[in-house]
Amino acid sequence: MSEFYKKIIDNNKKWVDSKLKVDPDFFKDLSKGQNPPLLWIGCSDSRVPANEIIGATPGEVFVHRNIANMVIHSDMNMLSVLDYAVNALKVKHVIVCGHYGCGGVKAAMGNSSIGVIDNWIRHIKDVYRFNQAELDSIENEEERFNKFVELNVKEQVFDLAKTSIVQSAWKAGQDLTIHGWVYGLNSGYVTDLGVNFKNNDELDEVYQLKF
Repeated sequence: MSEFYKKIIDNNKKWVDSKLKVDPDFFKDLSKGQNPPLLWIGCSDSRVPANEIIGATPGEVFVHRNIANMVIHSDMNMLSVLDYAVNALKVKHVIVCGHYGCGGVKAAMGNSSIGVIDNWIRHIKDVYRFNQAELDSIENEEERFNKFVELNVKEQVFDLAKTSIVQSAWKAGQDLTIHGWVYGLNSGYVTDLGVNFKNNDELDEVYQLKF
């Protein structure tokens, strides 16, 4: 058994012990069900753990993560998580959280082939194409990279609002707000990007579904 593997098993035991010392019924109560107020759609990057960033405990955040926090309308994994969160758990908030220094976004700025992930990154490249004039006007590469990260998050929030799942919930009068955040790896702080929707009024009419 490798030292790292043994370490994470031991860490689990220590974590359980620490929780039980504070509350002997912690796991018993947790096993009864979940009622999280939030769905987090984030990047798979190991440096961006949803619960830790916002100081949440187990049971408070329903989580979906993928490369570059994408909301792709044909991704059944994401749609299944979203449907369960909105229609079964009745979450009140959905946060799309990107982060500066995102490898997926960085890869989408270049043309090097990586492998199967090229097909996923193509969706991120679409975001660059939609905003090419603005991004190409930024001469500093680091600033352009940061802006691309932000624009990608904003685009995913709009794509989230376009889903039939979210629009159906709004139509039914469900209390549901979606947000776009970006996380700073070098600071630990999140920034609200100002894309916060409670209905589909700000979408182009072609995306406003009739139920």
